[in-house]
Amino acid sequence: MSIFLLFQTDTWKSRASRVFFGAFDSRIKALDYAKYNELYWCNSDVVVVEVVLNQFGEF
Repeated sequence: MSIFLLFQTDTWKSRASRVFFGAFDSRIKALDYAKYNELYWCNSDVVVVEVVLNQFGEF
């Protein structure tokens, strides 16, 4: 199972500039939320990161 985290960032997509906007169960819902709330601007971009849940592994 995985969730998708929605961030708004600058045009260079640096990790320091990320602003968290929500966690969603599908990438489509995250992008629809971003479009509805007008997170796309000329000097900003949207990043959706997939996070896998309930996965165990030894490192």
